[in-house]
Amino acid sequence: MKKICMIVGSLRKGSFNLQVAKKAAEFIGTRAEISYLDYKDIPLMNQDIEHPVPEIIANIRKQIQQSDAVWICSPEYNFTLPGTLKNLLDWLSRPLVANNFSSGTAVMGKKVTICGAGGKFATAGMRKNLKEVLEFMKMEVIGGEGTGIAVNPDAFATDKVIFTEEQLKELSNQVELFLEKI
Repeated sequence: MKKICMIVGSLRKGSFNLQVAKKAAEFIGTRAEISYLDYKDIPLMNQDIEHPVPEIIANIRKQIQQSDAVWICSPEYNFTLPGTLKNLLDWLSRPLVANNFSSGTAVMGKKVTICGAGGKFATAGMRKNLKEVLEFMKMEVIGGEGTGIAVNPDAFATDKVIFTEEQLKELSNQVELFLEKI
């Protein structure tokens, strides 16, 4: 069975993007094993502490390496990706062997797809920027900039995303394409 590691770009417990990731996981069902990456306690990327690699980073790399694919669902902060997600990606982009950039990374060649939930722009800036970063990291981006979901206006008061039929269809289509490619 294929393994998909979900990365949610928001650390908030009631995150809209966690709700979207869980909805994608529902569509995936039993066709793949889903895990969620916990990276809330990683240090800021700093070459002074890169080697030996901190244990938490080694564990995160291992979880990613043991997955067949990665699904990133993230909010948009100031029309780009959140700093916490960027920090994680900076760690994942570093070589596995100290100072040996030909040794590969935990994510090089890994299949990845993108989605995001946010305000009226449906995370368009974040998804565009994230796609560029992932491609630079030599990940295989499936589905381009992915699915953007403009959350219902009252979600900001209720912390509950109400999906439209069109949003559910787009997310379901993304799931099917991703499963086909992995």
